[in-house]
Amino acid sequence: MRFLVCAGDPSGDIYGERLIRALKSKQPGLRIDAVGGALMRRACDETGSSFLFDLAGLGITGFIEPLRQVPRLISLHSRLATLMRLERPDAAVCIDFYGFHRHVLASAKGARVPAFYYISPQVWASRPGRIQTLKRLVDRMLVIFPFEEKLYREAGVPVTWVGHPLLDLLPEPSAKAGRHGPRIGLLPGSRRSEIARHLPTLLEAARLIRREQPEAEFLLFAAPQTPDRPYLEALERARRRKPELAVRLVRDEGYLERSKLDFALTSSGTATVENALLGVPMVVLYRLSWPTYALARALIRVRHIAMANLLAGRELVPELIQHEATPRRIARKALDMLADPQRLAALRKDLLSLRGILGGPGASERAAALLLAEAAERREPLRT
Repeated sequence: MRFLVCAGDPSGDIYGERLIRALKSKQPGLRIDAVGGALMRRACDETGSSFLFDLAGLGITGFIEPLRQVPRLISLHSRLATLMRLERPDAAVCIDFYGFHRHVLASAKGARVPAFYYISPQVWASRPGRIQTLKRLVDRMLVIFPFEEKLYREAGVPVTWVGHPLLDLLPEPSAKAGRHGPRIGLLPGSRRSEIARHLPTLLEAARLIRREQPEAEFLLFAAPQTPDRPYLEALERARRRKPELAVRLVRDEGYLERSKLDFALTSSGTATVENALLGVPMVVLYRLSWPTYALARALIRVRHIAMANLLAGRELVPELIQHEATPRRIARKALDMLADPQRLAALRKDLLSLRGILGGPGASERAAALLLAEAAERREPLRT
C-alpha cells in the first residue's frame, strides 16, 4: 500500500513523525510520501520513505500572514493533486492545518482516494461550519481530545478518539525541589513570527522577575526545526540594552530539561499542553498582528486559549493576550504565583490530573492501526 501523509505546522510535524514511524513499524512495506517539517523528513530518511516538501518550515500562521505564501501553497497543492490523481495512494492523511488541507482533502475526494484527518482543527473554538465541510470530505476523523469525538459524532462525521500522542513523548514529571532559586522556562513559540513577537517580551519579563528573584535561572527553549540564529540575535539585542540579563539557550528534544522546570512563561500552543502534562505551572501569553487579532476576536467562541484551561473547564493558568501581554504584567503574574508555594503545588496537581483524561500512551500506534485497517478495507472496491 501507499500513503500520503501531510502536516503543515511544527506541532503537526511532531505528530506526523510519530505516525510515520508507527505506520512503518506495523507495515514495513508501506510506501509513504510525506509533507511536513524537519522531524518528518528525518523519519522518512530513517524508514525509507519519501519526503516531498518542508511545509512546516514556512512558519505559516494566522489569517493574514498566509497570503504571502499563496504561490508556494498553490504549487504544492497542484503537485499533491497530481500525485493523487495519477498514482492513487491508498490513503491521504492530513494532520491539522485546516486552511491548506481542506484543498488537499477535496483533491483526494476528486481522485477517489480515501481521506483521513488526524488531529482535528479547532472547530470547537471558531468557525464550526468547518465540521460540515469535513463531513463531506473525510472518511474518518482521528481526534486526540475526548470532547472532540462527541462533537463530530453528533454532527454525523465518522470519528475515533485515539488519545494524545504527547503522552508517548513526555517523560514522567520530575521533582522540583532542592534548588536555591526557581528554574523558569521561556517558550516563545515555534514559528519565526511567534519568536519575533514574543521573545523580546519574555526576555524583559525575565529581567523583571530576576530583580525580585535574583537566584532564578532562565532557560530559553528552542523549537526543534528552528535554527539558533533568531534566538541568539534576540538574546544579543536584549543583553546590549540590559547587560545583567542571563538566559541559557537549550535544545530539549526529549523534554528532560522541561520536566525539571519550576515555572514557565509560554506562548499559547502545543507547549501549553506539554507543560501541563509535565506538571509545570505557567503564565500563557499570545500576540498576533493587529489585523489577525481583529479577525480572531470576531471568530473565537471559547473563553480560554490555553488547552490546560479548556480541558479543565476553568482557568488553571493565567492568560495574557495581545495588549495585556506586557513584560510587567507577565512578570507580576509569575512573581505572585512563585511567592505562593501552596498555590503552585495545587496547580501542579491539577495540571498533572489532565494526563488521566487524554487516553493513555499508544496514540500514534492506535492511529496507525486504524488507518491501515480502514485503507485496506477501502482498497478492494476502489481497485475493482
